[in-house]
Amino acid sequence: MRWSDRRILVTGASGGIGGALVAELAEAGATLLIVGRNQPSLDRLAALAPDRIYILKADLAQAEDRRRVVDAASEARIDMLINAAGSNQFGLFEEQAPAAISAMVELNVTATLLLTQALLPRLLHHDRAWIVNVGSAFGAIGHPGYATYCATKFALRGFSQALRRELADTPVAVLHIAPRATRTGMNSAAADSLNAALGNAVDAPEAVAAAIVSSIEKRTRERQLGWPECLLVHLNGLLPGMVDRALKKRLPIIQRHARRVSTPSS
Repeated sequence: MRWSDRRILVTGASGGIGGALVAELAEAGATLLIVGRNQPSLDRLAALAPDRIYILKADLAQAEDRRRVVDAASEARIDMLINAAGSNQFGLFEEQAPAAISAMVELNVTATLLLTQALLPRLLHHDRAWIVNVGSAFGAIGHPGYATYCATKFALRGFSQALRRELADTPVAVLHIAPRATRTGMNSAAADSLNAALGNAVDAPEAVAAAIVSSIEKRTRERQLGWPECLLVHLNGLLPGMVDRALKKRLPIIQRHARRVSTPSS
């Protein structure tokens, strides 16, 4: 892989993993079109390589913003799409606001699929091209407190597998890389507290970005990051009842951290 030859669109660039990916790829010499919703964060990233990083503030859940991204990506002649945009909300499903559920599905699934579809004709024109979907361990393990997020990441994992098989006779490689818990601003205080209570390992976004870049270089089609998460993913596929029992033992702790705290009425 010659990163200096790559022209890459990174979505979710103003987030933790997305921002770390931009820094890693810029250092490797790639030319980048970075998309996110936080202009100051995008500006800071662009300063890493002003001659090779182009920024576009956009909300991918909005159709008009997606059209602007597609136009900019076509003009930049991208040969790699990294879908890193996403949102998460920790909490019991019964307490989730319907608007929050819809927004998460819209960004994590609908917007990602529609952007990928719109850019696919451009990618198919290259001798080699890549679609890289940043998933989650919760795309293979349904975990209490993350029902909607799991639904979206299971969808992304299935989409990646199906699209990879659909494009098997084309120059486009489809990769799916699934981080475990990562230290980003997307985590609420309750989620951080749960990870601490359960003793879950939480990776730095820089470590996740380095692993994603390494996976692209090796053309790793599917990769789960972290141990024991990679073991749990296999166990959940082969012996889901064992994972059911393990999570049931942890359920009181999960519920305590996930339950919304009621505000006393005055």
